[in-house]
Amino acid sequence: MTQIRALFAGLVAVLLVASVPASAAEVQPYSPEALAEAQSAGKPILVDVYAAWCSTCRAQKPILAALTAEPKYKNLLVLRADFDKDKEDLKALGVRSQSTLIVFKGDQELVRSVGSTNAVAIEGLLDLTL
Repeated sequence: MTQIRALFAGLVAVLLVASVPASAAEVQPYSPEALAEAQSAGKPILVDVYAAWCSTCRAQKPILAALTAEPKYKNLLVLRADFDKDKEDLKALGVRSQSTLIVFKGDQELVRSVGSTNAVAIEGLLDLTL
């Protein structure tokens, strides 16, 4: 009987979570096509340039995850670009370093930041897309 109650409680929890509308930013791998499509749709965009070996990028990751989970950023598209694998595409964007954050509203670049791990400063960047 205890197993049935636990199973039922688990099922109810899953159904409740599934019925809550998503409120977090959408995250996708970077591609020039994804950027162009989002820009032509006038979307707010964050290009997050990271490298697996980068300690600053590791510090940025939980900050970005927490911020982009906030409901106010539900329309934000986050495009994660791998500094080592997407070198040619990033060169076209003028990116010279990992831990670069580029904020767009549609096709207009609003601001870029390199190496920031200050949550308030990063939130300020994202707020420009609202």
